[in-house]
Amino acid sequence: MAAQHSQGIQTLLEAEKEAAKIVQQARQYRVQKLKDARTEASKEIDEYKKVKEEEFKAVESSHAGITSSAQSAVDKETEVKLQQITDSYNQNKDKVVKKLLDRVVLVKPELHRNLTKVES
Repeated sequence: MAAQHSQGIQTLLEAEKEAAKIVQQARQYRVQKLKDARTEASKEIDEYKKVKEEEFKAVESSHAGITSSAQSAVDKETEVKLQQITDSYNQNKDKVVKKLLDRVVLVKPELHRNLTKVES
């Protein structure tokens, strides 16, 4: 009976070892599948990124002419306005200086309009 009992325990230990091997193989299989999935996802991301970059470059190149023409139009308009401001400055600077000097030099002393005469 002891031999039979010992053989039953031995069979259980072998079954336990076999189960541990199966569990270890399942873990390895799961880890490998995760690695494969990450690699595949990385490839898909890279392909998608490449496609979107090409689309962006195509849109950018198609709008490059529009942007440069708009920039040149804005530059021309700015030049015209700056020239107008410069011309106006050159025409009116003497008048402005004369008005400022007249205000500073020619002072007419008079009472303020809010000042009331105090009766004594």
